Amino acid sequence: MMASDSAPTLPQLINQYRELTDGVINFELYNQVVHTHHSTVIEGSTLTLAETQTLIDKGLTAGGKPLADHLMVLDHQHIQAQVLAWAAAREPLNRTRLQEMAAGVMRQTGGPPHTLLGSFDSSKGEFRSVSAMAGSRMFMDARKVTAAVDLLLKEINTALPDLKTIRQVYDFSFQAHYQLLSIHPFGDGNGRTSRLLMNYIQHYHKLPLSLVYAQDRTNYINALEQSRRDESTQPITEFMHGQLLKFLKDEISQLSEQQKPVIKPPTHKGGLTMFF
Repeated sequence: MMASDSAPTLPQLINQYRELTDGVINFELYNQVVHTHHSTVIEGSTLTLAETQTLIDKGLTAGGKPLADHLMVLDHQHIQAQVLAWAAAREPLNRTRLQEMAAGVMRQTGGPPHTLLGSFDSSKGEFRSVSAMAGSRMFMDARKVTAAVDLLLKEINTALPDLKTIRQVYDFSFQAHYQLLSIHPFGDGNGRTSRLLMNYIQHYHKLPLSLVYAQDRTNYINALEQSRRDESTQPITEFMHGQLLKFLKDEISQLSEQQKPVIKPPTHKGGLTMFF
């Protein structure tokens, strides 16, 4: 088979994506809206992408949809912008910033847990002080959370500037996301916070942000669980890499279609008139 017939590589897809998005007005905002939509739907929001965009762009709510879903979207969009600003400035992460991320996604929908055992507030980004479970999976003892988070952040800050290749950056971001989810430091909002951490690492190196498609939520959870069973990051890393390729290809296809020239039927001799 000729080389030109083979599937494009990740660097080739990123270059094509950049060429199509360079100079497009409001593209960055739209891109953030897409990421907010999928991350919040994974956590239960019922807003469609169009409803999410209308809420963020115009402040208009979707009729018949829960208030909490709207607040979740607005909170995510706001803290996402802050996280990307830290990454663009190459600001290192610390415990305070991570807790600010977690507080941000739960700012209007979080609060103290409904249990006599808990004295932490998810809307403030406080670490949990009780056990945490997801399905039959028990997460790390609450007494070990602070030390585990500090160690993870130290490893991220140490390794991040020295990552060389595109694949290294993405794999590192996927693994950091998995590690934070496995620590599960917060009472709620761990998934959104972990995906924002992933995007921080990607944006730090000026790469397109990756996401988890809402419709692939079940496969996402299965990949996370497979990694925990195998005690290996390979299953979740491979899944996330597949999501990245899917996202880039989808966006390239849509952008290419949108940027096709409009051909107006000729009204005089001399050929076609093209409008861009």
